[in-house]
Amino acid sequence: MEELVRSALEVIRPAIQADGGDIFLRHVDTETGVVTVDLTGACSTCPASILTLKVGVERILKDRVPGVTEVRSQGVTEVESAVSL
Repeated sequence: MEELVRSALEVIRPAIQADGGDIFLRHVDTETGVVTVDLTGACSTCPASILTLKVGVERILKDRVPGVTEVRSQGVTEVESAVSL
């Protein structure tokens, strides 16, 4: 599962880099399907980064990698995520 996630992130990475940011895989929990990433550069301070994470990255990973249930950004709490949406 982790290799599939890494491969999918490599497909996504150029679009994120084009906006001045980057994305790095931090952890894949194969039991729960939760993928933790780190958004850096412009994405680390962008108010729309939660949309990038949920509407973009999470959707693509769920489509491409069986078993992925959620994508979280390291350092973003559930409360911040809910408020940002």
